[in-house]
Amino acid sequence: MENKAVSRCGWVNQDPLYIDYHDNEWGVPVYDDRLLFELINLEGAQAGLSWYTILKKRENYRKAFDHFNAEKIAAFDDYKIEALLHNDGIVRNRLKINAVVTNAKAFLKVVEEFGSFADYIWSFVGGKPIQNHFKDLSEVPATTEISDHLSKDLKKRGFKFVGSTICYAFMQAAGLVNDHIETCFCYQKSSKKTMS
Repeated sequence: MENKAVSRCGWVNQDPLYIDYHDNEWGVPVYDDRLLFELINLEGAQAGLSWYTILKKRENYRKAFDHFNAEKIAAFDDYKIEALLHNDGIVRNRLKINAVVTNAKAFLKVVEEFGSFADYIWSFVGGKPIQNHFKDLSEVPATTEISDHLSKDLKKRGFKFVGSTICYAFMQAAGLVNDHIETCFCYQKSSKKTMS
């Protein structure tokens, strides 16, 4: 099949789900508030796990968390949280589940202050993606000064599961940085596409 002829980043496995995510989503600039909120929470859910594990559960997360509608999630009560703890389609970790609810409330405050979550998030990179030029996966950092700054600011605003490593993974996923390696066929196209 054509997959073998195409050069991709080395972290992608052979699952069509993962290939599709790499080829069509990862590193593509996201300006949609709902999708940004989804991504930052899914990156938090990944803590201690692999992104592949979370990606396979993504549709379950969308159903469980009302498609990441922050207004609805902010209103989740103890009964709803208990039900989520019995949902085997997601990572059943009380701290991580509670974090999504906490993050929804913090997210709504950010939207109120900045007009949109996208405006707030993109301000950390001056409104446009950082184009990195890595030739090998070993060159790609786990954190940067910007992810440190973003993490600190999100924590100050009440967000949970937003350490610098999680924030950098979020920045990569949401296209704030283009970390496709130069030999990857997505390297050039990531700077041209946007998701909304």
